[in-house]
Amino acid sequence: MINPRIITIDGPAGAGKSTLAKEIAKRFGYVHLDSGALYRAIGYGCKLAGVNLKNREAVLKVAENLKIELLPDGRVLLNGKDVTEKIRTPEGGLLASQVAQFPEVREIVVKLLRKIAEGKKIVIDGRDAGTYIFPNAELKIYLTASPEERARRRYEELKKKGFNVSYEQVLKEVIERDRQDENRPFAPLRVPERAFVIDTTGKSLKEVLSEVEKLIDP
Repeated sequence: MINPRIITIDGPAGAGKSTLAKEIAKRFGYVHLDSGALYRAIGYGCKLAGVNLKNREAVLKVAENLKIELLPDGRVLLNGKDVTEKIRTPEGGLLASQVAQFPEVREIVVKLLRKIAEGKKIVIDGRDAGTYIFPNAELKIYLTASPEERARRRYEELKKKGFNVSYEQVLKEVIERDRQDENRPFAPLRVPERAFVIDTTGKSLKEVLSEVEKLIDP
């Protein structure tokens, strides 16, 4: 068991990264950094600006001029406006994946995250948290689950929020998101070195948290 200053949680969409990170933050007194929220906010900002998400220069110009804030309660502000619900949609995930393919956008996000983390005990979830953002983190966790399981969780979450989606549609989007994240040329989704891999398929949050608690010295 260790007493880490930085805990990273990587893994594909729907593996339960954010849920686990929030629980760790509450239980062990860490600050939770949601890197995915920053990419979602940038993607949403580009959509509002009407730019072509395949145009590197246009995306970068928008990203450099956005003011994004991660509040302690989990809300996300974009240029002073609460966009938390607007970015937590299937489209928000795809927008995030599209803008995240550009190294310059990732650099903007990484610099912001590292600045926020200075002098704090943080737990961060994402797709390159342990491989690129904080490669020297004392504790790295990689969560995974079958595409079908992840799609089911996402489908149930979206239905509760009132979105009119089908399971088949969500599964297709999960598989496409995996393809984009694993094949992007810069900082692709990978299992970080020294990471503890936890397959969450068929497991409750309590069961997953029990596995993680064995790794952290309270």
